[in-house]
Amino acid sequence: MRVFTGGLHHESDTFNPLITGWDDIRVERDFAGADNSIQGIIDTLRSAGCTVVTGLHARAVPNGVWSRECYDRLSSELLDSLSKSLPVDGICLALHGSMMVEGLGKAEDDLLSRIRALCPDTPVYASLDMHCTFSDRMAGLADCFIGYKRAPHTDEYATGVAVARLLLERLSGVRHYMAHFRIPVLIAGEKSETGTEPMRSLIRRLEEMEAGGECASASYLLGFPWADSPDAGVTALVVSRTSRSDALSKAVMLAHSFWCRRRDFSFCTRALDMDSALEETVRLIRTGACPVVLSDSGDNPTAGGSQDVTVFLKKILSDEVLSHLDPPLVYQAVYDPQVVEMAFRAGTGARIDICLGSRFYPEASTPVRAQASVRALSDGWDGDFSCSLALLSVGGVDVVVTSAHVGCYEPAMMRSLGVDPSERSVIAVKLGYLEPELRSMAASSILVLSPGATNEVLETIAYKNVPRPVFPLDRDFSFSFPAVEEHLSPDS
Repeated sequence: MRVFTGGLHHESDTFNPLITGWDDIRVERDFAGADNSIQGIIDTLRSAGCTVVTGLHARAVPNGVWSRECYDRLSSELLDSLSKSLPVDGICLALHGSMMVEGLGKAEDDLLSRIRALCPDTPVYASLDMHCTFSDRMAGLADCFIGYKRAPHTDEYATGVAVARLLLERLSGVRHYMAHFRIPVLIAGEKSETGTEPMRSLIRRLEEMEAGGECASASYLLGFPWADSPDAGVTALVVSRTSRSDALSKAVMLAHSFWCRRRDFSFCTRALDMDSALEETVRLIRTGACPVVLSDSGDNPTAGGSQDVTVFLKKILSDEVLSHLDPPLVYQAVYDPQVVEMAFRAGTGARIDICLGSRFYPEASTPVRAQASVRALSDGWDGDFSCSLALLSVGGVDVVVTSAHVGCYEPAMMRSLGVDPSERSVIAVKLGYLEPELRSMAASSILVLSPGATNEVLETIAYKNVPRPVFPLDRDFSFSFPAVEEHLSPDS
């Protein structure tokens, strides 16, 4: 069997004015050793003896919508690779589901429709991020989708394995039937970690349904709340080995279960406004509950924040306790390539006058103007995405500054600048829920409800395209499950 693989993968924040361009995008054409869904797909298909024809796979740190030029060139290259590979027996893609392109809209709708035009009868299977904003159009353009079941997304590779196995089933003659049901709920990832309730129980139900044999896969696609989209909402999606009516009845049952628990979702860690968070941090320091990890959640680049909003950093700098710690509080990280360039020109130990941050999203904050000392430099940091780093001492706080828009969740970023995070009493990161390594080192943590393009208080966001009513923007409205009530069990 010949199977084509590839994909485009991005979580696009429509409130972030940054345009995702060439400097932000990592394009893979040779695949080996990664722990992601495309690698899971490739390894599984090759282990089964398939001839795997690989197109490109492109992804970027969540950011604003994609440049139309970047999307057009990369999607055309992917489609050209597919066209030259024909005939193929199947297509297995690694997608996100919440990727937006300037002047075009939803990338997955466009990409899948172009694939279908080339291969109208070829099975198309794809993995999706749990935070996919699923559309009815997507449902009509592929035979099978499977979403991640873990947040944080520790099961990307496993999801690639699962979707490839289902494609192999299809190629062996097993039929699959897919159906979905959407409910009007917006939810942020910080309220839906799968290690806590109610998501833990909801995910367990997916797994129990899959264990029955008739259900090939079951997914909750939670949507992406910072994509202002007419497709916004939570979708229950089921692939059945029996019939489409079986898939639909199961999808409705799952959607109903989620709807009944919509009021149970809350922040998975302590969440406080900025001033309360700083007061609590000082109290925790005095009790020895350190390190304290603070998530500057309103400007979280791994959810699409611009990574240059300075509001919370300024609050820290003005705090008489937190700006005088020894060793200093470390703040990771502000995206400001001009300041990084200035630090490299001046060199370690130099003092420089900086105008830091607020360079890309000036509507959200104002720059930090100060004299800073260059404490350390790192050229060629290569975590999930590479960039140059500068560690600046600013007003008694150690601030990591990056030359590119990158995720700020890796403690190794601090270590590359000579900072041992375990020795700091307070660590502030532009992040939402903590990734596993940060979580393991935190004696205590606070989700700081700060401003930015990933504002966690969804009720305060000025949506223009999200259909109303929708929970929690609207709290007291009824929602029915017409024509399928008979499929609901009494305890669903």
